[in-house]
Amino acid sequence: MSGGPLGYGMNSTNAFCRDCLTPAGMADTRCKACSSPRLLRHDELAELSIAHLDCDAFYAAVEKRDNPELMDKPVLVGGRQRGVVSTACYVARIHGVGSAMPMFKALKACPNAVVIKPNMEKYAKVGRQVRDMMRALTPMVEPISIDEAFMDLTGTERLHGAIPALTLARLVKQIEKEIGITVSIGLSHNKFLAKVASDLEKPRGFSVIGKAETLSFLAPKPVSIIWGVGKAMQSALHRDGIRTVGQMQKMNKAHLMKRHGTMGARLYHLSRGEDMRTINPRGGAKSISAETTFNDDIASLDELSRQLWRLSERVSRRAKAAGLAGETIVLKLKTADFKTRTRNQKLPEPTQLADVIYKFARTLLEREADGTRFRLIGTGISQLCSEARADPPDLLDPAATKRAQAERAMDSLREKYGKGAVKKGREIRS
Repeated sequence: MSGGPLGYGMNSTNAFCRDCLTPAGMADTRCKACSSPRLLRHDELAELSIAHLDCDAFYAAVEKRDNPELMDKPVLVGGRQRGVVSTACYVARIHGVGSAMPMFKALKACPNAVVIKPNMEKYAKVGRQVRDMMRALTPMVEPISIDEAFMDLTGTERLHGAIPALTLARLVKQIEKEIGITVSIGLSHNKFLAKVASDLEKPRGFSVIGKAETLSFLAPKPVSIIWGVGKAMQSALHRDGIRTVGQMQKMNKAHLMKRHGTMGARLYHLSRGEDMRTINPRGGAKSISAETTFNDDIASLDELSRQLWRLSERVSRRAKAAGLAGETIVLKLKTADFKTRTRNQKLPEPTQLADVIYKFARTLLEREADGTRFRLIGTGISQLCSEARADPPDLLDPAATKRAQAERAMDSLREKYGKGAVKKGREIRS
């Protein structure tokens, strides 16, 4: 039975062209239809259905899409001067620039780079467009950040008339055509290996890790490839003489747990490519936040509060756009000597309103603004829930209800006339 080109009932589904989707032979080096060398082939291609989709250099890609003059230039998205690089495009990465690098170091490595301030509302909108396309293929989509998500396409062959690999290839082409950015795909038999696969050939990658090759594929890899192995764990493993996953595969579970506790059990299973976690459509972001790094350190409560209001509005816009609210307010500060302070406040009711976020975050700020000079301030909401539970009328404080109504009216005006159409007094004074 055939479901069209490369239908799920065909025997030739172990290889196809990623550009024109024509079936290919396992020994072909180029597509016989379009001559493209971008052939996807794997002995288990028709059997795998767990995928990880990762947008390529996402923030920079969106900026280049919106300004074609930047297409061949090195682009860095992040804070200027004392900030860090949020995203470096692939042109900039040739010069050794990477995410989380201090901007001054990035500009030394790549002095001709174009630095762009992040526009999180724009990126969130594009991220939602990508997720909507994914959910049109399967309800089993688990976002893990603004630009990446897991998918489970098990059982979708009859619906889409194609094996999951081909359905994903169609999705990649749709995203490039309709949204104007590129993505990389990892396809395997569990989440851990799908995530590993998506990083193998970026940008525009499509990599597959099958069951039969799992142990041999992982064996020569450094232990850092395992989810959860950061610098501290990597150092601990190195002290034990363990540098490759293959060395870990030879160890028994009891020994690893004795040395590393519950993490030892994780190491044992993941080193063997064993991951029993399922795709959770309710997964995804655990918080929504925004922060800014100052050009000069700030100690003034008034100035810090003005910055806090802008951030509160930014968090509120993202929460409203995502249909979410938060049960806890978070305040983040970084001192001039790079020490981070994080403070939390549980709310009586979940919120997505800038006025409420600012009110509680400012109370937290007042306790910290003791003359200390800060280089960074941030705020956010955590313990996310549906906006249906957010901001019920306050019978004890009618003024709060009126402020909420006013904020939503301002949102409507901004949506109609632009973000700068209406401003609050504290924003104008800043």
